Amino acid sequence: MHIVIMGCGRVGATLATKLQTNGHSVAIIDRDEKAFRILPDDFEGIKVHGIGFDRRSLERARCDEAIAFAAVGGGDNSNIIAARAARQLYGIRNVVARIYDPKRAEVYERLGIATVPTARWTTNQMLTRLIPGQSAREFQDISGNVSMLACDFHPSWVGTTLADLEKLTASRVAFVTRYGEGSLPRRDYRIQEEDIVHLTLETEREAEVSALLTHHFEEDAE
Repeated sequence: MHIVIMGCGRVGATLATKLQTNGHSVAIIDRDEKAFRILPDDFEGIKVHGIGFDRRSLERARCDEAIAFAAVGGGDNSNIIAARAARQLYGIRNVVARIYDPKRAEVYERLGIATVPTARWTTNQMLTRLIPGQSAREFQDISGNVSMLACDFHPSWVGTTLADLEKLTASRVAFVTRYGEGSLPRRDYRIQEEDIVHLTLETEREAEVSALLTHHFEEDAE
């Protein structure tokens, strides 16, 4: 499959390299020709020196053949313009834009353009690791009805099975992270002290579930 990337910074170069390793055809666009130096020597994809939302650059990147487009340049405006150009001019359905402003990200998600809101994601990750018992939203679907929380727990929840956790919180476990490594444990897996459990649930129940998990299990959860 052919995939086009706008922005040859660290994220763009890493993404292009991984896609090539997985057997995909890749084109990467950047207005700074020197940016391509970050790519590995064995990169075989198309390097387009140009503006990521300019039609000539998009044509040289073979957007008419692309099944996906990633806009990961350094600015919100250029990323969203490029993403919309890929969608509207070439009909590419799988379009993702990196957005630093979380308010803008929410607007563009409602318009049907998938976004990766860097500032919001980073903030949530920091909160989860800084404050004991802090649950942070990691994801919310376009409609706003469903969210995923990275949950920390009161120590008394240690030893609870994921099956019991799901029952008590009326949510579903997406995966578990321990020491930075994610895994998909069985439902009889018991929560351990350093775990971060990622729960999917109705957005309107975030505060209720977060409060439940920060309180003593025997007193409040049974």
